[in-house]
Amino acid sequence: MIVRLSLSIIACLFFVSLTAQTITVKDKASNLPVAGVAVFNDSKSKSGVTDFDGKVDISAFGASEKITFKHISHLEFTILKSQIEGNTVYLEEDASKLDEVVLSVSKFGQKKREVPQQVLSVTSEDVLFGNPQTAADLLESSGQVYVQKSQLGGGSPLIRGFSTNRLLIAVDGVRFNTAIFRGGNVQNVISIDPFAIERTEVILGPGSVPYGSDAVGGVMNFYTKKPKFSFEEGMAISGNGTARYATANNEKTGHFDINLGMKEWAFLTSVTYSDFDDLRMGSNGPDDYLRNGYVETIGGVDTVLQNEDPLVQTPTGYSQINAMQKVRYMPSNNWDFNLGLFYTTTSDYPRYDRLIRKSDGQFRSAEWYYGPQEWLSGNLQITNKAKGLYDESKLTLSYQNFKESRNDRDFEGELLFETDESVHAYTAGWDFSKKMGNNTLFYGLEYVFNKVNSVGQQTNINTSETAQTASRYPDGSTWQSLAGYASLQSKLSESLSFQGGLRYNHILVDATFDDSFFNFPFSEANISTGALTGSAGLAWQASEILGWKLNFGTAFRAPNIDDVGKIFDSEPGSVVVPNPDLKPEYAYNGELGANLNFSDIVKVEMATFYTILEDALVRRDFNLNGQTQVEYQGELSNVQAIQNAAKAEVYGFEVGLEVNFTETLQLTSQYNITDGFAEEDDGTKAPSRHVAPQFGNSHLKYAWNKFKLDAFVEYNGQFDFEDLAPSQQSNDFLYAKDANGDPFSPNWYTLNFGAQYKVTEALQLNAVLENITDQRYRPYSSGISAPGRNLIVAASYAF
Repeated sequence: MIVRLSLSIIACLFFVSLTAQTITVKDKASNLPVAGVAVFNDSKSKSGVTDFDGKVDISAFGASEKITFKHISHLEFTILKSQIEGNTVYLEEDASKLDEVVLSVSKFGQKKREVPQQVLSVTSEDVLFGNPQTAADLLESSGQVYVQKSQLGGGSPLIRGFSTNRLLIAVDGVRFNTAIFRGGNVQNVISIDPFAIERTEVILGPGSVPYGSDAVGGVMNFYTKKPKFSFEEGMAISGNGTARYATANNEKTGHFDINLGMKEWAFLTSVTYSDFDDLRMGSNGPDDYLRNGYVETIGGVDTVLQNEDPLVQTPTGYSQINAMQKVRYMPSNNWDFNLGLFYTTTSDYPRYDRLIRKSDGQFRSAEWYYGPQEWLSGNLQITNKAKGLYDESKLTLSYQNFKESRNDRDFEGELLFETDESVHAYTAGWDFSKKMGNNTLFYGLEYVFNKVNSVGQQTNINTSETAQTASRYPDGSTWQSLAGYASLQSKLSESLSFQGGLRYNHILVDATFDDSFFNFPFSEANISTGALTGSAGLAWQASEILGWKLNFGTAFRAPNIDDVGKIFDSEPGSVVVPNPDLKPEYAYNGELGANLNFSDIVKVEMATFYTILEDALVRRDFNLNGQTQVEYQGELSNVQAIQNAAKAEVYGFEVGLEVNFTETLQLTSQYNITDGFAEEDDGTKAPSRHVAPQFGNSHLKYAWNKFKLDAFVEYNGQFDFEDLAPSQQSNDFLYAKDANGDPFSPNWYTLNFGAQYKVTEALQLNAVLENITDQRYRPYSSGISAPGRNLIVAASYAF
């Protein structure tokens, strides 16, 4: 009896194993599971979808039935069920669709080849292989974004001759720029965690139609990872862990994320912690960059100490933590709710470029550091698909809080000056898309409100007495933006597409000035101004080999609180004061691009552009009640202010090359040439400050089985003294000295090698050896030298 029962149980189990057949769908190249693959028979009467682990139950299919596997980024594959071996199906990537869809140009998915603007992308796989320490390094790795750094905790992008508040940063489509983004270099982008990024898209050129003010030179849109569903009943748990170490700054980074996926609900938690020591520069290069001495306060006395190792840039180290929580609810195919919560904070971090400044051979500052840079954000995005006035709509509600502070004390000075800023940023946007035959209409409304709180204080380091001092910005000031836009994409023929649009933006600025410390000739600023911007472009695939892109666009930047109301020391001996009489600056841009594709073996992408910026907001000499000098923080300083005082022109050429020698061996290269000028007060032309030297990179990549290798070079052209903008010529402490003793920015290159090895499906090892020849160099306009020879090692585990 017992034997019969045992045999019956075994038979039942065997029958269940035969009838409940689960297979795994994997990517053929990476051997990783592919989620979201549609599985169906010829009549589509039987179907399924792979879960997060690439698994799907095919027991409903007959043994002689054909099963089709379909996925957006892979080639469609059909096979008899009986021919499936090892319960695994492998799909090949569809190279023509991998980068086909971009989101940033219209805020909805569009085919890249039909978009008339140049758009570059960096994926999460690129991040995992390249191991950028910050989001600024991630952008730099693209080869088309130049990055300036004033300190290790920094990274200010330059795109097509524009930077800072003339570039717009967005996170999941939400405006990241605030009312205090300045014309000088900004480091806010480091608040974005590279480990949390699924994809980064950069629009090269104006993006004011979908994004409004500030999108003059380009838009950087960081799309964070979304929670993934299980596609079936029950819960699927997955996650990743990464540990990384780098030798140049003794970086220690740990990252962990976990995804809980159910059929309708999904949760994603991500945490990253990084700790950086002082950065070591290379040993082969200009001696002007060496850190021979530094200031340390010993027993209350500022003392200049000899640096035991002049290659170590003391002090530059800091630490940072990034946290993200995502919640996603999708009750049906027509509704998708996404909630994102972000928090980032840093430790205090030194502003290295201010700590190396000297006057008459003596250090100017004993202390100069930023307080913790904090970013708190919550955004809710609700996507709805319907029929009627729109096919798809996206409602976005967002709140962000940004905090930063500056702390500085002169050498042998007893007063430590501190300014603290906090910006509360609210955004509400409603975007729509509607397909009408061969045309797609994109339209929407947006409202942005920023409130700025700013306080100033001075502390006597000997007595600990504190007193109020001038704040950096007018406390309680507000900046508002109201806008409506519409754009049309029209497929004129199978090979020709048109896209054009208009946006009207109205900006309101209100600020009340505190005259306790300065005798201003005004008490408040009330700006109400509007701007109409537009774009029109064509994308023409003339043949299988040749494609063209032609685009014209306008953009604007409205005065913000930083322009209108800032008080700060812009450079030694100068102080910037408020100016309430400002209007928007306006840009006109034209670009022409061409793509050559020779059987997917050789691909060439080229673009040339020309931008004119009128009524440019620039820093120029000013006066307060006729006074051209005032005392600021104990120093008699020249008075300056932001003014609509210039016209600028920027132009350039970009070229990219891809050569696929075999399926496993590939060469890519990117080179950028930009030039431009700004008009001075006397009508003369001077080099534009944010035009970068010629730069680019080249990669020779080899991928086979579990290995991936990358030998690459990064290169940068030279700026002689006469190529530097006047403001950079006066900042000679940032630069090397030429034979005449004048500052200049030398050319440089680095040789680098990266490797990746998949030990198992779950465990992956990465190593990158940067700057193999240990070059000592400082990127243009930067206040800190780049890393010397640097070994980065990382281990990642997926479960």
